[in-house]
Amino acid sequence: MTERVVIIGSGPAGWSAAIYASRANLEPLVFEGALTEENRMRGTLPLGQLSLTTEVENYPGFPGGNLTQYLETALPESQRQFMAPHGGHGVTGPELMELMRQQAKNFGTRVITDDVLEVDLSVNPFRIQPLDGEAITAHSIIIATGARANYLGLPSEEKFKNFGVSACAVCDGALPRFRNKPLVVVGGGDSAMEEASYLTKFASTVYLVHRRGEFRASKIMAQRVIDNPKITVKWFSGVEEVLGDEKLGVTGVRLKNLQTGATEDLAASGMFCAIGHSPNTDFLKGQIATDDKGYVVYSQPFRTNTSVDGVFAAGDVADSYYRQAITSAGTGCMAALDAERWLAGQGVH
Repeated sequence: MTERVVIIGSGPAGWSAAIYASRANLEPLVFEGALTEENRMRGTLPLGQLSLTTEVENYPGFPGGNLTQYLETALPESQRQFMAPHGGHGVTGPELMELMRQQAKNFGTRVITDDVLEVDLSVNPFRIQPLDGEAITAHSIIIATGARANYLGLPSEEKFKNFGVSACAVCDGALPRFRNKPLVVVGGGDSAMEEASYLTKFASTVYLVHRRGEFRASKIMAQRVIDNPKITVKWFSGVEEVLGDEKLGVTGVRLKNLQTGATEDLAASGMFCAIGHSPNTDFLKGQIATDDKGYVVYSQPFRTNTSVDGVFAAGDVADSYYRQAITSAGTGCMAALDAERWLAGQGVH
């Protein structure tokens, strides 16, 4: 059987597309990603980047308040058992993503917990090969694979990944090795501000390393960091080497002042990278037009069509500018509507 629409990805864009496609009786199939150690290390586990955040303050519909009772009725126990207790500050990233996933399933969305290894867009219907199992065919595809965190690319950084080096403070910040210890965050955007602020809950002090003399982050988030007594900013600095050993893991970082060339060793039990993201488009193998950074390019203004007829894109995989949950959800809705109308034009109902 050829699927009418297959959605690849499981962040706000993917689940929003699934909700709209389901309500249009398209019976969408979602590949949400695989639960593998490789995906955990890459930051590409199911439910997307939003599931790696704490409180979500800027998604409409979730003002402050305790959602515990609502979550107990909205989500099955299997989807709540690994969540932290609700903190009473609106909604958290994992909660919001689980709610989106459940809403899509409530309308009949089918979910496969696996990665898509490759797609063949040269044939019609399109061919989709998952990591495990047989290939399937689809009349249309919505790509909502998002973007993953970048690392510095240092050999010493690679050596200590998952042993003191991380790209997700929410995932790892509460681990015993980081508690009441000095920690380092690298970056200057909103993500770096959020990571540094979050880590102050656990660290004795947080060093925020930035290559320039001012942050790229929004004014309000940057000011929160500057005003936080537990955060020390290292301006005009870059990480030259991650220090440590096989027994203890990370024990510090070596910084280089980019103005003077002087080096400085900071004692730290961990380093968290917050230096941007790369779109998850490798599996496309160049079959769709992308920009110089690899983000999918829309072929029509105000539409989610890609350069391949019948293939649509939504969320951060096609957005290097806004990168917000609400814009991802919006383009997920658009992609589902675009796919529905395209399928109708092809006589597929």
